[in-house]
Amino acid sequence: MTEISSKALLFDLDGVLIDSTPAVARVWTQWAREHGFDPDEVVAMAHGRPSISTIREYLPGADANAENAKVERAEIEDVSDVVALPGARELLQSLPPARWTIVTSGTRQLAEVRLHVAGLPFPERFVTASDVSKGKPDPEPYLKGAALLGCTPAHCVVIEDAPSGVRAGVAAGSRVIGFTTTFSQKDLLQAGAAWVVKDCRSMTVVEAETGKDLQLRLE
Repeated sequence: MTEISSKALLFDLDGVLIDSTPAVARVWTQWAREHGFDPDEVVAMAHGRPSISTIREYLPGADANAENAKVERAEIEDVSDVVALPGARELLQSLPPARWTIVTSGTRQLAEVRLHVAGLPFPERFVTASDVSKGKPDPEPYLKGAALLGCTPAHCVVIEDAPSGVRAGVAAGSRVIGFTTTFSQKDLLQAGAAWVVKDCRSMTVVEAETGKDLQLRLE
């Protein structure tokens, strides 16, 4: 059992708070087949970073914005089995609204649709691919997330499920908790996670009093 102090928490969305893995796999598998790429490779590459980054790598000469718009529309329409991950709703409800936010590689519209479908609370403000010029593993998303909450990154804890997101959090100067919902413990530790646990059920808010640091327990 480990206890952690932090002024604020910065959550990734997909794979941390919601399970959108089947939808993501379907959309990217279809995209890969349409363009003659290996679906398994593309799905693995796409996870945890902005979709336009994946498109630019596979189709360097294409209109990346147009392709990205197609992928986004497909993901927005494919939400029938998007659900909250175990413990996510309870953990968010135990946190003061001003002490947490979401930092996701998806666009704002996609994030809002998935949060609504999963029945999770919306943060007061959050960071999406629509708000940054460089996505994960660049630190910009988590630097902006910390700034939204009026904190320095060193005083924030990032919660991630993908190596690219872990690297982004570490590069921003935050400590990172990795969830093994998508990648292995080894992958997350190699990326720089300070702790690795199963999911939100492994985190308990022990202290959330105004004016004091959050106290978290990992099990």
